[in-house]
Amino acid sequence: MDAQRGEPGTTLEVLEDTPALVSAAATTMARLMERAIRERGRCTLALSGGSTPRPVYGRLAAGELADRIRWRDVHVFWGDERCVPPDDAASNYRMAREALLDHVPLPAENVHRMHGELDPPQAAADYEAQLRRFFAGRPPLPPTARFDVVLLGLGDDGHTASLFPGQAAVRETERWVLAEYVEKLAAWRLTLTPVVLDAARHVVFLVSGTGKAEALRRVFQEPRDVDAVPAQAVRPSRGEVTWLVDRAAAGRLEPR
Repeated sequence: MDAQRGEPGTTLEVLEDTPALVSAAATTMARLMERAIRERGRCTLALSGGSTPRPVYGRLAAGELADRIRWRDVHVFWGDERCVPPDDAASNYRMAREALLDHVPLPAENVHRMHGELDPPQAAADYEAQLRRFFAGRPPLPPTARFDVVLLGLGDDGHTASLFPGQAAVRETERWVLAEYVEKLAAWRLTLTPVVLDAARHVVFLVSGTGKAEALRRVFQEPRDVDAVPAQAVRPSRGEVTWLVDRAAAGRLEPR
């Protein structure tokens, strides 16, 4: 594993291959979840969709890592969701439920999904209202949601969560959750905005494969342009960011 630091609060770790990435990601998440519970009595966790985190969720759900976590004190949310029913094959909630949630002793009331089956603007408003209610009584940052751990991925176009190039959500400064129609996908998406993502205590990015190498290079080595590379917008002002990437994804990064 190679590790290097970029701007303050940001760490990049390069793992040899996908199995090493999965192991490192699961171990990192378990450690951060344990720390949140130890320090604040609970862990607020925002999950990512897509194919990269699925084996990570499976690793978290099994064996020694699962046994370490006090699941009754974990509250699970989502960073984004497809506007589909919860049993749809494309649902981020369904993927996380099948890979993780069904296999750990997590109380049903601790699962806070985005309702992708609703009218998209209504679903976004409902989820923001749910977040505001949940975080309202937890200092020091009301009325801002402050997740303990946010897991994100990186698209080959530089998007993260459902913050896509050229979309308005990446520039949002007030609303916590937005619904946007993504033209290139011909689909609606729900997403947390940078207002929430940048308040997180710890953001973990998972990036795997040669198909993500150019996007990762743009994140780290091109001037900041969040409209073109939305992942550059995630820069927690009082938190930390860990990028866990495999060597294939890091293949176009220049040595620091």
